[in-house]
Amino acid sequence: MNPSTALATVLVDTLVRLGLRHLVLSPGSRSAPLAYAAARAADEGRLTLHVRVDERSAGFLALGLARAGELVAVVTTSGTAVANLHPAVLEAHHAGVPLVVLSADRPHELRGSGASQTADAQARMFLPSVRYSADVPAPVDPDRQAPAWRSLLSRAVAFARGLRGDGPGPVHLNVGFADPLTPSPGDVPPGPGLTQVHGPGVPAPVALERGPRTLVLAGDAPDPATGAAARELAESAGWPLLAEPSSGARGGERAVGPYRLLLDAVDAEGPLGAVERVVLFGHPTLSRPVTRLLARDDVELVVVSAAGTWSDAGFRAARVVPAAQVQGPPGAGEQEFAARWDRAGKLAADAVDAALDAEAGLSGPWAAREVVAACAADGSTLVVAASNAIRDVDLTARPLGVRTVSNRGLAGIDGTTATAEGVALATGPTRLLLGDLAFLHDANALLPVPGEVRPDLTVVVVNDDGGGIFETLEHASAVDRATFERVVATPHGVDVAALCAAFGVAHSRPATRAEALAALTARPRGLRVVELVTARDRVRPRLERIAAAVRAAVA
Repeated sequence: MNPSTALATVLVDTLVRLGLRHLVLSPGSRSAPLAYAAARAADEGRLTLHVRVDERSAGFLALGLARAGELVAVVTTSGTAVANLHPAVLEAHHAGVPLVVLSADRPHELRGSGASQTADAQARMFLPSVRYSADVPAPVDPDRQAPAWRSLLSRAVAFARGLRGDGPGPVHLNVGFADPLTPSPGDVPPGPGLTQVHGPGVPAPVALERGPRTLVLAGDAPDPATGAAARELAESAGWPLLAEPSSGARGGERAVGPYRLLLDAVDAEGPLGAVERVVLFGHPTLSRPVTRLLARDDVELVVVSAAGTWSDAGFRAARVVPAAQVQGPPGAGEQEFAARWDRAGKLAADAVDAALDAEAGLSGPWAAREVVAACAADGSTLVVAASNAIRDVDLTARPLGVRTVSNRGLAGIDGTTATAEGVALATGPTRLLLGDLAFLHDANALLPVPGEVRPDLTVVVVNDDGGGIFETLEHASAVDRATFERVVATPHGVDVAALCAAFGVAHSRPATRAEALAALTARPRGLRVVELVTARDRVRPRLERIAAAVRAAVA
């Protein structure tokens, strides 16, 4: 077995033994030893191999698989191919998602020589956005080096899983390969090196005192345990739960639906009563009312985080605890506070439904409500783009406990479709809700690769020909309309049906709510796109009507 084949075989074998079940690969020459080793492991049934032509889509596909709880590796060749993984690595870093990046490289002695596809900084490309990185030289003596390679992988996977360091996240191994790069027969080099790493254990919960009028706020959390802990605390304490769609906590008797509209009443000392304490889980980023709440001087903020980092954008955290619990029954003030929130939440949700039902035609908020209901009905997973789509779900969808994924680490729209494909391949039937710009930004994810399995994924595109979210922000009224359209809204006029036809993807464009509902509720089977054409100039007035309806309902 030649040295490059031996190194690649040991790396793939070790990853599988450490729990790897999925490997995503983009083709290349320098990375060929890893490709051959992965193909052999897939043929033996030891892992599932996914091949994608575009490295950026490959990175987000791997991220989607990892968001579903899998240990995933993504492999690229050297040069600009590695840089195309950077958006997915950044999202994994900020969201706390385990991801193993294997980039192939020329032998070290060629760095700085002008050799083709040799980037001097490739080994350091993702710093400081990875939990661990290593620069692995091209192999010389595989039998002697194999234990070191296994130990290196054991260490990297431990950091990726958050068993050491600042919680789960991406790791990067830059691996040198020397010619020959084609496979040769032989046995895997023997020897020790595989290390079993254990975490620090279950953190002891801190008891929170009874008395203060308390909200539990759950932001984005890729780890299902975080959302489960937020929901458990809210239900055991009897406190209202304000849960973002991708928190993993948006369900149960304590969850409040359109909470961001109710927070205005809270801030104004309205009928809900003043908030005295917030217990925060995850990474909240969706709404300005939440941001204002977390920055208030008169609200005690307790952050629950078992990792080395925590969210505190308002710089008001009084305590950071690894876990939280509450003992004893709630006091009269707590009970009255929770009852007001419960009553207001139901009135607000009914008001939102009535406002949506009173409007004819298709819209993003209406689609968000119906897609969530469809996922709840058939048990499918929901993936939502980190723009208007996630905000529409947060505002209009009932808290039905639907498993929801959104790339909220950096809240970018790139790679959304590829992420959804990864989620669908790992979890089964999935619906994706996104806008037209997010869809176009990741059109390469639709690229068919012969022999690769296409996921059971229904892609719901709310097409308002541009950036609808900007209609809700100050930009829409800050400049003249022509300038706004050109440099902010960016209409495109793309024929989505023709684009889908070019990629061989089924496409439909329902014209009525009845037709759209039939398309949205059909159980995802294969890859298909449902395009809902809407009017962008109605986005802001619609949200204003919904907000007015909620204010009237809870007044």
